[in-house]
Parts: sequence; structure tokens; C-alpha cells
Amino acid sequence: MKDQKSGSMTVSQNGKQSKGNSKHIPMKSTQLMKLFQDELKDIYWAEKALTKAIPKMKKNATSTDLVDALENHLEETHEQIERLVKVFASIDKKPIAEKCDAMEGLIKEADGIMEECEEGPMCDAGIISASQKIEHYEIASYGTLRQFAETLGLKEAVSLLETTLKEEKAADQKLTKVATKAVNVEATKEKV
Repeated sequence: MKDQKSGSMTVSQNGKQSKGNSKHIPMKSTQLMKLFQDELKDIYWAEKALTKAIPKMKKNATSTDLVDALENHLEETHEQIERLVKVFASIDKKPIAEKCDAMEGLIKEADGIMEECEEGPMCDAGIISASQKIEHYEIASYGTLRQFAETLGLKEAVSLLETTLKEEKAADQKLTKVATKAVNVEATKEKV
């Protein structure tokens, strides 16, 4: 088969011919595409799990700045789920969630922190710590997914994933600001 633009043919490892040039990799039959889809299912599960975890954190938080940051990120999380649905659609796949062991562990850790500390600055600092671990996991996941999409030539997915990546980085920065502006300082004043 010949590519109408370049007239070139690509032969895959299994010997099948496909249209393309050196910059575009056939989507459905590559190992990277399979990994992209698997990671997409993983982060889809993770985001859905966060829609249940963030309200628990918010309920246990006492800092109004922290409550606002959590509420804002919960709204963003719902938007991120919708964006992931669009990423699935862009590759002609139904949105499927597969359990994310990493996010499950991070949420369990957050639950443990909230159970072990008393309400107030210590608990708020613990919630921020747990939330930032979650944000860092999401930043790594979305950064990787965006790069996979770029390599695969999935322009729509790149754009959608980049938007979410920027939101995750901004959420992490906001949590740092809440921690350094008041919560951590207040926690240093409280005796155990």
C-alpha cells in the first residue's frame, strides 16, 4: 500500500504493510498504543476514585484556604474525567476504568493520616501532604500520557492531556501556597 501524500509504505514488525510516513505510527497495532490505552484506563479509574476521596479530605479540613483548594480541585476533577472521555473517543475507544493500585494506595494513605491526627492544623498539613503526593502521581501520569500521545501523533489527545497536566501542576502549586502561607506555620505552634 502506498501513502497518497508521500507514496511511502510502512512494514510493521509482524510484516503487515500500512500507510504512513516515518513520523506517524499506526495507532491500533503498536505496543505504545496498547500502553497508552492501559495507562488511560488507569488514570480514568484514579480520577473517578478521587471524586469520592476529595470530599472526605474537605470534610476533615479546617483551613478555609484548604477547603477552597479542595473544592476547586474536585470541580476540576469532574472536568478532567469528561476530558478523559474525549481522549478515549479520539482513539475510538469506550471509556473503561481499570483499578489503579497506585491511586488506591495514595487514597488509603490519606485516609490513614486523617484517622490518626486530630482536627486542626496538624490534620490540614497531613491532608496537604497526602494531596500533593496524589498531585505528583497525576502530574507524572498525565505527562507520560501526553508524551505517548505526541509520539503516536494523536493531536487531539495531546491537547486534552496538556490541559489537564497544567491543571494538576496548578493544583500542586496552590496546595504549596496554602501550606506555606498558614497551615504549616500554624501546625508548628500546636503542641502534640
